[in-house]
Amino acid sequence: MGKARKSKIEFRYYKMPAGIPVLALLGREWIRTYGEGIDYLHFHNCMEIGYCYNGSGTLTIGEEDYHFSGNQFSVIPQSCPHTTASDPGTASRWEYIFVDVEGILKELYPPGISEKKFKRIMYRVNSRGLFLEAADYPVLAGKVRDMLDIMRGNEEFYLEEVKGILISFLAGIARNNGNREADVCQDDSEIKSNVLVSDALTYIKEHYMEPIRIEKLAGYCHISETHFRRLFSSCINMGPLEYINLVRIQNACEMLRKTDALVSDIAFRCGFSTLSTFNRNFKQVTGRSPYEWRKTPENFEQQIMKFEIHSEEGW
Repeated sequence: MGKARKSKIEFRYYKMPAGIPVLALLGREWIRTYGEGIDYLHFHNCMEIGYCYNGSGTLTIGEEDYHFSGNQFSVIPQSCPHTTASDPGTASRWEYIFVDVEGILKELYPPGISEKKFKRIMYRVNSRGLFLEAADYPVLAGKVRDMLDIMRGNEEFYLEEVKGILISFLAGIARNNGNREADVCQDDSEIKSNVLVSDALTYIKEHYMEPIRIEKLAGYCHISETHFRRLFSSCINMGPLEYINLVRIQNACEMLRKTDALVSDIAFRCGFSTLSTFNRNFKQVTGRSPYEWRKTPENFEQQIMKFEIHSEEGW
């Protein structure tokens, strides 16, 4: 099943509210037949924590398929391909928390002070996708349910409470992944590759509005440009230029939605050197011009990512 889906991978973008590093998807809307009409994987720009209350089906994480039947939870790192499919004719109840892990952990480990520890826990947290039985991991499962219930209650100081639990949860995931490193099918070179690509993603996130040359990104990671392109495409399932373009368009959509700035100003603020280049790339990603999109901005997460991303493995 994983190999059949590999020819198409969809990127689904979640924009976190300003100053809020968590987003919850709750309620009856998420009782549904998952996977109908979908035969491909997708990935996100943030971590997805899912809790399955009931129902049955298959959760695919990368190349692995897991059967879910209720009282299980998943932890899927940023950029990890996955999908959920209920058994035919059945509905499943899931709820989700999306997390800006980097934002959360940078508060705990400020840059320049605890950078080595920050990189270590970031790697541990993002080293693998997990699907776990609540009965086998009651403490971690309890924290997921607590966070969902607190987000549902929306009471005073709920975000502060959720962030506290989330830091504890991430520490538990990092410790769990560290204890299971011997079981992970990764050699030293694969681990190093993941860290390098993660560094490049962070650089793009912080500098997308500037000219970014692939040669410069490779130099930032201290490897050759050819090696960098191969590593990036293998991990992200798209080339570095495609990813940079995608990040720029995401931010342009947000500016179009929330400001009255001129389209030409938005284009330059998002790193495009000419308006014509911006218009062409914007339409390629969203299916419409910036002017059309601004008039009818449909659901942001669904609207922007209706296109195929093909794996570039083997080149």
